[in-house]
Amino acid sequence: MQLTAKPSLPNALLISISTPQFKGDEATESLAELARLVTTLGFKVVGTQSQKQSSTQKVNVLGSGKLAEIAHLTGNKGMVENEQEDDLLDEDPLTEISSEIPSDELDFACADVVVFDCDLTPSQLRNVENQLGVEVFDRTGIIIEIFSRHARTKTAKLQVEIARLNYVAPRLRETSTGDKERQMGKGAGETTLELNRRKVRDQLAELKRELVSVQDVMMDRRTQRSELFSVALIGYTNAGKSSMMRAITGSDVEGENKLFATLDTTVRALYPITQPRILVSDTVGFIKKLPHDLVASFHSTLAEAHDASLLLYVVDASDPSFRSQLEVVHKVLAEVGVEGSKKLLVLNKSDQLSTEQQQSLMDEFPDAMMTSTRNPDDISKLHKYIIGIAQEDMIEEEIVIPYTAKGIVGEIRSSMSVVKEEYEYRHIKLTVRSSAIDLERLKKRMLNL
Repeated sequence: MQLTAKPSLPNALLISISTPQFKGDEATESLAELARLVTTLGFKVVGTQSQKQSSTQKVNVLGSGKLAEIAHLTGNKGMVENEQEDDLLDEDPLTEISSEIPSDELDFACADVVVFDCDLTPSQLRNVENQLGVEVFDRTGIIIEIFSRHARTKTAKLQVEIARLNYVAPRLRETSTGDKERQMGKGAGETTLELNRRKVRDQLAELKRELVSVQDVMMDRRTQRSELFSVALIGYTNAGKSSMMRAITGSDVEGENKLFATLDTTVRALYPITQPRILVSDTVGFIKKLPHDLVASFHSTLAEAHDASLLLYVVDASDPSFRSQLEVVHKVLAEVGVEGSKKLLVLNKSDQLSTEQQQSLMDEFPDAMMTSTRNPDDISKLHKYIIGIAQEDMIEEEIVIPYTAKGIVGEIRSSMSVVKEEYEYRHIKLTVRSSAIDLERLKKRMLNL
């Protein structure tokens, strides 16, 4: 049997720009997160570079000296131009950040792509690509590409495509053919660039119309579920939400050790099944510097959190940066107007913490719940907590049902919790716990018998 060589992953070089507003631990954590994003996209991170700058607004983003250094790491495929001397004098000292490949080996692993841990303008992106001769991404481009690859349902695909086109539109470039035609007097109407931009605008308009239609269907489904107690799992991407969802609902929700392994909101019933049923939804994960277009696009997806009776803030307690991640979650939820619901902080992945670390976190967050999805006792504890919160809003009442009322008892058992039942000569007496809406509906039904 002939073995086929496994294709090598594209090599990615990551660039961090440290500014007075973005530096220190924040910049280091962001770069580490970018490495995980790039890896999720299928690249191999071969190293990282960093430079201090007063801002990220320079034409070539970096100083000419740094560009030349990076050009060497990409195989000198581009044409690095010399900048003015005053630009060189204005450069800040270079600061090397950790590299996955030692610096003495980095030269032998030429980077195929360069990824900046910031947003680049279309002109900056074009300038740096010309200088380096390789494909260049900014952070938003990487995140949108990941979302595009991971979208599965029609809703998610529409939302991501809208965000992608909004990102691509200002980055469209005129083709050389289009320029020549214009110069020769051909194509007296629109240039190729203008035609492409109009095509994108038309696509966006069509996608938005289609998304509105799909969102109407989603809203109808949420309306049908609105009378049931619902729990929304929210949190940073890769915090373990999908594993938590699988554990408390007994479902086969996808869960991978990747950023944004799932994008679509999944709704399942709490398991073991309760009466009335309790619904659990797993929402899209958050991330620092989440592109505004993606936040706007996923507004309807996050509506599950908006309508939830209980929010479970799931964090990876073994990640030292989970506090700043939690701030990101609060910020995004505030943007989409999610507030006022009951909340519980779930310190997940406790199996990766020592006893001392667990105790320290519980001292810091006394109202939180420490869990591991691998511990059945923890899942049982969370299950009981959810049921307890759901029952706080339930009403207990005694219902008398004549034996002649066919089907009523079965309906009650399927939608309410039967606390006590007594069989008397002419009727059945049931003590039930349920929502006020379901009880009122049942009483009206009884009056019509």
